[in-house]
Amino acid sequence: MLKVIFYTKEVCSLCDDAKALLLMLEREYPFELEERDIYTNDEWLEKYQLLIPFVKINDVTLDCEQVNIDSLEQALKQNV
Repeated sequence: MLKVIFYTKEVCSLCDDAKALLLMLEREYPFELEERDIYTNDEWLEKYQLLIPFVKINDVTLDCEQVNIDSLEQALKQNV
């Protein structure tokens, strides 16, 4: 099954919106969603703190500027 890694943090409205989009798309493109709170790992915090929400679908990565319904659906289609 396809695995989607979702870098997030608590109290992040953009992250909440991105997660809602992912959950909506999960119905059409089944995948396993792995949420990673950047505050639980120093490496993630350093790498993603200015980019969250950050989504990784195989080799496709989408940062906060790129996460939207169209880009997420395209990335899922490419990897299903």
